[in-house]
Amino acid sequence: MPLTAVIEARGLSKVFHTTVRRPGFAGALRSLVSPERVAKVAVQDVDFRVGRGELLALLGPNGAGKSTTIKMLTGILTPTSGEAVVAGVVPHRDRERNAHNIGAVFGQRTQLWWDLPARESFSILRDIYGVPEDQYRARIDEFDGLLELSEFWDTRVRHLSLGQRVRCDLAASLLHDPPVVFLDEPTIGMDVVVKEQVRRFLRHQVEERDRTVLLTTHDMTEVARLAERVVLINHGRIVLDGPLQEIRRRFGGTWQVRATLADPADVEEIERIEQRGEPALLPGTTGIGVLRREGPRVVFGPVGDDAPTVHEALKAVIARFQVTDLALEENDLEDVMRAAYLSDVPAQGATEEFAVQAASQGG
Repeated sequence: MPLTAVIEARGLSKVFHTTVRRPGFAGALRSLVSPERVAKVAVQDVDFRVGRGELLALLGPNGAGKSTTIKMLTGILTPTSGEAVVAGVVPHRDRERNAHNIGAVFGQRTQLWWDLPARESFSILRDIYGVPEDQYRARIDEFDGLLELSEFWDTRVRHLSLGQRVRCDLAASLLHDPPVVFLDEPTIGMDVVVKEQVRRFLRHQVEERDRTVLLTTHDMTEVARLAERVVLINHGRIVLDGPLQEIRRRFGGTWQVRATLADPADVEEIERIEQRGEPALLPGTTGIGVLRREGPRVVFGPVGDDAPTVHEALKAVIARFQVTDLALEENDLEDVMRAAYLSDVPAQGATEEFAVQAASQGG
């Protein structure tokens, strides 16, 4: 866990209240005179910290509470309870100061002026944030080198392609040099070439500029290439917070290492392991089993709850046996995250209790 937290969520919760519409004309009148309000818990007791120069992926299925969490961290929404602190500022209490500390890109929405060329939109943003001319030019040159903005610099925003517009939005969000960037599904709908360009840009911001980035996405390739740490939120609660490798270890248990053994003595050892019965564990290892064998060709796989990752198993097989051929298969990250989502069964009673309590408090 980072020593210096730039983003902190402490017991962050958000409850929305809606009025139930009764059917029919009489029901509409009753709803008008005596409205029935229902509390919906969007986020409940969320706690996490993000350090300087860290890229954190906030993941979860649709409706899990990701966007609501980001909107509280950016100051768009006021928490029902708990507290958010971003770069030393409580976002909803000091929105102007918070706006200078953060950059944000929200999917299909743009912060650029629709009928103006990108160049003029950037000039307006420079004046809004009070960016000195020399710093503005230096940043534009840097962004152009990474995102190739000059190719469509004088095109009206309404005529830009999705990939071009998002590249402009990314540059615009960093024009005032904020220490924190929030990205809510920034590459949705992009082609693979532009996605990779955006990923390179984000890696540069984290590694070279030491920015703190909070990313939400459903693109698991993006997560695998950008994030080392993942926070998984489901039903408004955090259910996992840790390194991506740890999540793979816990929920990506279906892997195989296929090896062709070169030494007959190794084949004989595998035969003896098989004769011991199930589970046919490889001695001296934790959780590596012999799934099947055809002559010198052996398939190893995970056994038990303490099974290693596929890469750890690969190292163990290579260290123990002489092999002439080697191949590995592993669940992709989408399968791993699907298993993580499905593993979470929230305590429904606790959620309902929280909602009733919040409603009674008018929260």
